[in-house]
Amino acid sequence: MAFHVEGLVAIVVFYLAILAVGIWAAWKTKNSGSEGDRSEAIIVGGRDIGLLVGGFTMTATWVGGGYINGTAEAVYVPGYGLAWAQAPIGYSLSLVLGGLFFAKPMRSKGYVTMLDPFQQLYGKRMGGLLFIPALMGEMFWAAAIFSALGATISVIIDINVNISVIISALIATMYTLVGGLYSVAYTDVVQLFCIFLGLWISVPFAMSHPAVTDIGFTAVHQVHQAPWLGSINSLDIYTWLDNFLLLTLGGIPWQAYFQRVLSSSSATYAQVLSFLAAFGCLVMALPAVLIGAIGASTAWNDTDYGFPDPMANKEADMILPIVLQYLCPVYISFFGLGAVSAAVMSSADSSILSASSMFARNIYQLSFRQNASDREIVWVMRITVFLFGASATAMALLASSVYGLWYLSSDLVYIIIFPQLLCVLFIKGTNTYGAIAGYLFGLVLRITGGEPYLYLQPLIYYPGCYPDENNIYIQRFPFKTLAMLTSFFTNIIVSYLAKYLFESGTLPPKLDFLDAVVARYSREHMDKATLVKSDNIVLNELAPVNPRHSLTLSSTFTNKEAFNYVDSSPELSNTEDN
Repeated sequence: MAFHVEGLVAIVVFYLAILAVGIWAAWKTKNSGSEGDRSEAIIVGGRDIGLLVGGFTMTATWVGGGYINGTAEAVYVPGYGLAWAQAPIGYSLSLVLGGLFFAKPMRSKGYVTMLDPFQQLYGKRMGGLLFIPALMGEMFWAAAIFSALGATISVIIDINVNISVIISALIATMYTLVGGLYSVAYTDVVQLFCIFLGLWISVPFAMSHPAVTDIGFTAVHQVHQAPWLGSINSLDIYTWLDNFLLLTLGGIPWQAYFQRVLSSSSATYAQVLSFLAAFGCLVMALPAVLIGAIGASTAWNDTDYGFPDPMANKEADMILPIVLQYLCPVYISFFGLGAVSAAVMSSADSSILSASSMFARNIYQLSFRQNASDREIVWVMRITVFLFGASATAMALLASSVYGLWYLSSDLVYIIIFPQLLCVLFIKGTNTYGAIAGYLFGLVLRITGGEPYLYLQPLIYYPGCYPDENNIYIQRFPFKTLAMLTSFFTNIIVSYLAKYLFESGTLPPKLDFLDAVVARYSREHMDKATLVKSDNIVLNELAPVNPRHSLTLSSTFTNKEAFNYVDSSPELSNTEDN
């Protein structure tokens, strides 16, 4: 394949446009708010992200390279088809559930990151433990989509994969570094527009190619391969349900999502943003579904791709750029490539910012430097944006199983963080002992279930498991959901058991080494409970929240400007009754 100068020019122009928007948004960040809340402006955009920009950026967070490429691949792969393209419905339902149940309590309490309620209720140690799977999920996700982007660009314009990965990562890291959430949000608007326009322009050209059979006919009839509508084998129903629940429920506890929720100007706006993004995810999946169907309806030996087809060449994961390259005119394929690179960057920048936000606030500030100045926190965020961006790039270039690592880490988000989030927001009486026990039980059950992508053999063989071609056993039993439920109920049972043992005198107070039950009036616990025990503080979800972060842990969780009524909900009085 020849080197395409036109394609390279198109990509350079697109990247420069994105960088310009990011720098403009960084200037907007610098001129918003006071000097004392600069770090919050970077993390949550000063809490003044409106419906239009907020809807775009929340949609773009999910509509990334994995979402677009993965949906097209699932529809194309024989034997799977549209029936197994779970991401559009799963992520849309995830956003709906997040808007219905999670957005309002998180935004109304004025939190800054997803980990704030955990540190408030369970203490800084537990917050540090939960940071690990959250960080792994964000980092491996960024690495996986950088890797996919490099392969995509190399398919169409035939440049070195490593160069394309490095340049793309540098662009995304640069505007995130200087502008924070403002840069990410405003570039998301441009990127989402490019994705929509680029893919929809490509579809009619690809569909009208002479080698493509009518996709309406191939949906239910076998022509070049099995019908692309696909089917679910009765033996795979539990696997399908397990994966669907992982996408739907496991798609909620991500900092990238809650960063948008917490940046909204009110709790009601946060809910509306979630619903808008759910609709946006469905709409943005349509061209990817059509491209996958076109790939399944193409006689590839009648195209320049030749024989064998992408499935036989083990390039099914590249079906979207292959369709752009071989079924569209050159100028259309370059425009579509811009759409794909936009999709990747819109997710990568969100993941990098999310990881740095959690580290700077929940690890550096709340755990080690409670009196750190706002300027110090800003510099910690900038350094970690660069370090996390470089780490994700290095993993994309060096790791041979990035996708396997991301699958495993996303499972941990579902199995560990989701049940913990349920407990901390909605279950009255849970404490640090239950949280740690639930964390460990969920982790053990997931690891012992094995991971084919990492060639990790299971230690527990659930009913229906079978060996694949590499003799790695595949689980048909929904063990991920079992692990999540086990983690959830373990948290509740151990929390109430610990509370009973200490309060009944069965265990002496000196054994309450985490200050979670008996020592509830200790300094650390009072710091944690400040938000929920201030009877003279009331909450107004419509008021902007602009706390100072350069004081103490207690003031970090006290949003004085945001409170106009006393919320006596169970989740707010959790620590008060322990």
